[in-house]
Amino acid sequence: MKNNMHLEFTSVSENEAFARVTVASFIAQLDPTMDELTELKTVVSEAVTNSIIHGYENSEDQKIYISCSIEEDEIELVIRDEGIGISDINEAVQPLYTSKPELERSGMGFTIMENFMDKVEVVSHPGEGTTLKLYKQLKKSKTLCN
Repeated sequence: MKNNMHLEFTSVSENEAFARVTVASFIAQLDPTMDELTELKTVVSEAVTNSIIHGYENSEDQKIYISCSIEEDEIELVIRDEGIGISDINEAVQPLYTSKPELERSGMGFTIMENFMDKVEVVSHPGEGTTLKLYKQLKKSKTLCN
């Protein structure tokens, strides 16, 4: 059985914590380890922060969309914005790269996501926004009962 959750919220930085906790609450039904839960919350935080700062350039009247699917012990997490997009994805995913050096960003967001997830896909086009598809197989989870 596949279980799904969809979330839409405004691109206000305070909503980053809301997104992180909401996804963690949904994932909790799989009984993840504390490390797995912490990693997933960090990934959500990085992705939402990227949407707010880079995608929407801190414009607070935009929308961020999250969907999460669980099938057995695999998680598919999709985080999407309709912001400015990424012109060079290969450059953007490089460690220490940031499009906002004046904000003292570390440029490690995509690197963190790649380290904590099994698979990361970035789809983006200038002027059309960015979609992150993140996948993780939990190691010590319980499967859902029918």
